[in-house]
Amino acid sequence: MNTASLKKPKLTTSAMIASIAADGQPVESAPFGHALAELARHRPEIVGMTADLAKYTDLHIFAQAHPDRFFQMGMAEQLLMGAAGGMAKEGFVPFVTTYAVFGTRRAYDFIHQIIAEEHLNVKICCALPGLTTGYGPSHQATDDIAMMRAVPGLTIVDPCDALELKQAVPAIAAHAGPVYMRLLRGNVPVVLDEYDYKFELGKAKLLCDGNDVLIISSGLLTMRALETAKALKKENVGVAVLHVPTIKPLDRATILKEAGRSGRLVVVAENHSVMGGLGEAVAALLLENGVTPAFRLAGLPDEFLDAGALPTLHDRYGISTEVLSQRIKQWLK
Repeated sequence: MNTASLKKPKLTTSAMIASIAADGQPVESAPFGHALAELARHRPEIVGMTADLAKYTDLHIFAQAHPDRFFQMGMAEQLLMGAAGGMAKEGFVPFVTTYAVFGTRRAYDFIHQIIAEEHLNVKICCALPGLTTGYGPSHQATDDIAMMRAVPGLTIVDPCDALELKQAVPAIAAHAGPVYMRLLRGNVPVVLDEYDYKFELGKAKLLCDGNDVLIISSGLLTMRALETAKALKKENVGVAVLHVPTIKPLDRATILKEAGRSGRLVVVAENHSVMGGLGEAVAALLLENGVTPAFRLAGLPDEFLDAGALPTLHDRYGISTEVLSQRIKQWLK
C-alpha cells in the first residue's frame, strides 16, 4: 500500500485552542492555569500533572510558575491517574489535566479503583467537554458526566465561564476528596460578572427570574441560557435561569424549590448527551419528590456527532442560543 498518497488533515495550534466565545465577547486567557499558579504560591502541596497536554489544558502556566512541581507523564492517561493517586497518598494535592475523552474513557478504571475507592485528594480537570471541539467523536466528550456520575464519592463540577473557573479552582482544592471538573481552556468567555456571581461548591444559583420558563443548566449551556433569556424577554417570555455548576452532589433543595413553582415549563439545558447527564439527574430528583412540571431536555443527541465548525455543530445539535430559543417557543405552544 502506498501510504505516501494518503492525505492527513493538518491540525493547527489555533484550531486546537479555538475559543467558544462569540465575536466581540469579553474573554480571559487561560483562567484555569493562572488561578492554579496563583493558588499554588500559598499551597506548596499542590502539584500539576498532565498527559502530554500542558499547552492544550493551560497547565503550562502552572509549569512556568512552579517547574519543580510540574510532572509531564507522557501520553499515558492510566499512568497519569495512578501516579496522581500515589502523590495524593504522600500528602500532595495533584491537579491532573488531559482531554475529557482520555481522562474518562481511557482511564476510568484507574479513577474508579485507585482514586475514588480510596477517596484520594485528586482534582481531575479535563478540557474539551461535550461539544467544544469540532474534531469528531474521538475528541468530543459527550458522555463524560454520565461516566463520572456513576463513580461513588466523586464530586463533579461544570463551570460556565472564566470567572467561575477562577473561583472553582481554590474551592475544589479546599474540598477533601476526588473531584472531576470540566475545563474550559484558551480564551474563555466572561459571562457571570454582571450577575454578582460567586461559586460555591454544591450550590445552584438563580441568575435571573421569569414566570414562563425555568432553564436549569450547567457549563457552556448556562451562557446560552442567559442569552436565550435576554432574547425571549424581547418577545415577552419570562425566562429564569438556574445555574447548577455542581452536578454531583446536586443542590437538591434549590432545584426542587425552583422547579416546584407552578405554571412554568422546566427545561434542562446541557452540553452533554441526553443520556446520563444533568437532565436525567434532575428528572429523577423531581420524580422522586413528586414535583411534576412540564419538563423538556435540551441536550446533545444519543449518537456519534459530526466533525466540523463549532457554530455549525451547535446549531445542528441544538445547543446554540438561536436553536434553544426556537425550541423553547415551540414547547410553550
